[in-house]
Amino acid sequence: MQPFKQFVTAHPQWASWIVLASGMVAILVWSARDVNLLPGQWGALITATIATAGLSVWIIGWEDEEETPQSAEK
Repeated sequence: MQPFKQFVTAHPQWASWIVLASGMVAILVWSARDVNLLPGQWGALITATIATAGLSVWIIGWEDEEETPQSAEK
């Protein structure tokens, strides 16, 4: 458990990306389970979902990056 806590503390955006992507992929698989997609289509959807999760975490992280330099100047 300690290595997990160290990873989350050291890399919060990576940890957020992993958790968000896992949840989004689980929802995707559950939602599209009856659609009869081909393996390549599943791969493309899962890849796009993981990329979307990464973009979301990155965009949310912009706010944190903008606040850090300002608070250091005060």
